[in-house]
Amino acid sequence: MTRSIPYRPRKRFGQNFLKDRAVLQQIVNAIAPCANDHVVEIGPGMGVMTQAILPHVKFLDAVELDRDLVAKLQRLPLGNFSIHSADALKFDFCSLARAGEKLRIAGNLPYNISTPLIFHLLQQSHCIVDMHFMLQKEVVDRLAASPGERAYGKLGVMVQYYCRVEKLFNVAPEAFSPPPKVESAVVRLVPRGEPPVHVNDLSLFEQVVSAAFA
Repeated sequence: MTRSIPYRPRKRFGQNFLKDRAVLQQIVNAIAPCANDHVVEIGPGMGVMTQAILPHVKFLDAVELDRDLVAKLQRLPLGNFSIHSADALKFDFCSLARAGEKLRIAGNLPYNISTPLIFHLLQQSHCIVDMHFMLQKEVVDRLAASPGERAYGKLGVMVQYYCRVEKLFNVAPEAFSPPPKVESAVVRLVPRGEPPVHVNDLSLFEQVVSAAFA
């Protein structure tokens, strides 16, 4: 049974909490958590997705910036669950991986940090199996865009160099509290074992891609 946490979302943290149970189930189905999985949730908020995933996995860690929410989540009677009071943009996610395992990352990301956070995670992709994120729809469209599409640009090129990208489904503003002013979407990112092309100098590659779309 999911326990609810009374809390007023804070604008400075970009908090829009998922409240639609049907959408929640869609996300859990997309993640398809398994008994041996070690999941890390970014921005667990009021713990709705946390409690939906936890019964299906071996371990679940959560990284949350809002200390008030951290305190509330610590009081929930959840087994195999650890909460880390930290800034995800600076967090060492690979430090959570136990010997011989890789992590599965999930979260409803604040829109204002979604792009830098994804690039932060890509630098740690060697310890990650996959990532499932709720993002602004426009960002997901850019992540998944193919050459020739209007949304195709630097973001898609760089992320697709590291990952296979799959847009899963859209989510209406009414699924959140408070409702955001934009539509959202869920995306799956799967780090590649080998990049699609060989690049000797990643910094130069990024500069060339930036210039190409300037």
